[in-house]
Amino acid sequence: MLPRQLNGLAMATIHIRDVSDATVVALRVRAARAGLSLQAYVRQLLDREAALLTVEEAADRARDIAARSSVTADDVVEAIAEGRRARW
Repeated sequence: MLPRQLNGLAMATIHIRDVSDATVVALRVRAARAGLSLQAYVRQLLDREAALLTVEEAADRARDIAARSSVTADDVVEAIAEGRRARW
């Protein structure tokens, strides 16, 4: 069996058990209001969540950028001070 594809990307299937009836109803209502099926709505939620950086991921990226930069904390403080002086 070939994997399903969307926009040229292979798509996995996720099954979630033990979701409360209240949660399913709330999601169905939100999906309907958005003009989407429950599946499309939940997929959209998952896609948005996956695209967000966690605090740890953002910190790792910031450290990577800082490691490649020659700008120091003193440089940043001085640039801020210069910007403030320029406004006066």
